Amino acid sequence: MSTARSTPLHDEHVALGASMTEFGGWMMPLRYGSDIAEHTAVRSAAGLFDLSHMGEIEVSGPGAGAALDHALVGWLSTLEVGRARYSMIAQHDGAVVDDLVVYRTADETFLVVANAGNAEVVLAALEERVADFDAQVTFTSPEVALVAVQGPRAAEILLSLTEAGDADAVSGLRYYAITPATVAGTPLLVARTGYTGEDGFELFVENGAAVALWRALLAAGEPLGLVPAGLSARDSLRLEAGMPLYGHELDLTTTPFEAGLGRVVRLDKTDADGALVDFVGRAALESRKGSQPARVLVGLKVLGRRPARAGYPVVVDASKLDVVVGTVTSGAPSPTLGYPVALAYVTPEFSAVGTVLAVDVRGRGEAVEVVETPFYRRPRA
Repeated sequence: MSTARSTPLHDEHVALGASMTEFGGWMMPLRYGSDIAEHTAVRSAAGLFDLSHMGEIEVSGPGAGAALDHALVGWLSTLEVGRARYSMIAQHDGAVVDDLVVYRTADETFLVVANAGNAEVVLAALEERVADFDAQVTFTSPEVALVAVQGPRAAEILLSLTEAGDADAVSGLRYYAITPATVAGTPLLVARTGYTGEDGFELFVENGAAVALWRALLAAGEPLGLVPAGLSARDSLRLEAGMPLYGHELDLTTTPFEAGLGRVVRLDKTDADGALVDFVGRAALESRKGSQPARVLVGLKVLGRRPARAGYPVVVDASKLDVVVGTVTSGAPSPTLGYPVALAYVTPEFSAVGTVLAVDVRGRGEAVEVVETPFYRRPRA
């Protein structure tokens, strides 16, 4: 019998006919109907996602910023109130425990959002790492639901339900920023963040108000093309946007530098006295900075029709399947672009844009070309 947990919106998904699947220890909607239709709706109008499986952790107190500077690879004490930052928590050897989004909701309060399957690991690591600071760690996730509205009409839909006094704050919200607001009569936190490559918002709300919020967003959005969207569309959308998924592009064998995310590592961060911060993983990451990684994350455009899937070997060419130069980490057909795309780790000499390689697709070589990522960039107004 499954021990997977259910989000506060579980019954809503079932009522909408969703196919449910276990993911990160949770029962989540995989799709409600067509994967492609849900994906396309997010690109053309809007999609509504249940993200309540994500892990919310509050770090608060006078030393919260300094504590996070020590615990994470980023420089979080410099984050302005109302802003967010993408960061990572690393092991002492520099490998990635999880990638995170950190919001500063008040001068002495930060909201750390971890991936579902890593939430308890991140919680334990933070508790250990902030022990010597004037800060407290609180696991708020059991009381918080998270709903996302993503797509070019997301702002229009959200503003139609936003209390008049909060409308300017929400409409003027910058990317990677957060503000309190009342939406559909419910006080919550609105963040302009997402995982689809589109404009959009993530709404942090108390569990008890989640169903009413979900229904209100569906009702307001359906005339504008909004549809509920599941994990399958979420995955193809983030892949097109070149965004990493923990367990695929990031894991305990990978450093931020290999993943092309060295920009999030702040070796220059200093404390209140001007001294360099000795954060967890610093020595290992400092020793690797500037050196050539043994493998590099690249984007692949599949030149045929058969998609390259996670785990498939990347080889020199279709006639030399035994000469392996890398491994696919994520791959799928791209509904937006009309051909399959993939992310893969390859050895550096085969990582240049324009390099033609192949992927061993069940014993047959499928030609691929190394391309720049993201594969898709949303049109700018």
